[in-house]
Amino acid sequence: MTPKQQFYDLAAKTLIKNLEKRGMEGYFCPDMQSAVQKALELMPKGSSIGWGGSMTLTEAGLIDAVKAGDYKVIDRTQYKTKEEVQQLKRELITCDYFLMSTNAISMDGQLVNIDGTANRVAYLCYGPENVIILASMNKLAPDLDSALSRARHLAAPPNNVRLKIGNPCTLTGKCSDCLSDTTICCQFVITRFSKPKGRIKVILIGEEMGL
Repeated sequence: MTPKQQFYDLAAKTLIKNLEKRGMEGYFCPDMQSAVQKALELMPKGSSIGWGGSMTLTEAGLIDAVKAGDYKVIDRTQYKTKEEVQQLKRELITCDYFLMSTNAISMDGQLVNIDGTANRVAYLCYGPENVIILASMNKLAPDLDSALSRARHLAAPPNNVRLKIGNPCTLTGKCSDCLSDTTICCQFVITRFSKPKGRIKVILIGEEMGL
């Protein structure tokens, strides 16, 4: 085990205790394969499952595992027309499990997410019976201010580049606090407590993934 892996293991123990104080369940998995297995263990067969846009979910292989499993899959990529997208929204708000990652997480257990159309944060806040978050340990920040800074300056600009939207940060490499019509930084959501308790489950991964 490398020094960084040892640090992630120690930090995760502290973070899980702080998540529990905030009504969230926390788990630590040393790698993406065990994280996917933990997520599947948490979701009974036959459950309805949807997800938000996330590089972490894709990189870890969780989306493929869900599609191959015995679940009712709500695949957002299969909804194309305006009417189908409206149907997708209705199905996601009542699904058994909603999967996502997080842009940042503070050591005291607060989740920070920035969203453009609120397709992730809406269901994090309300609707699905359970929310499972895969969060690699590189998303960890020492405090809430640092978590907000990470989400805004280290997660949002690379996501703009990935999506090829052309906002100012794709030209300068830094957040310009833009008011562009195409901005993806529309909602800043801090989750400091889970109601009902245990609805939000955070699987921490001891590898660096996502943005």
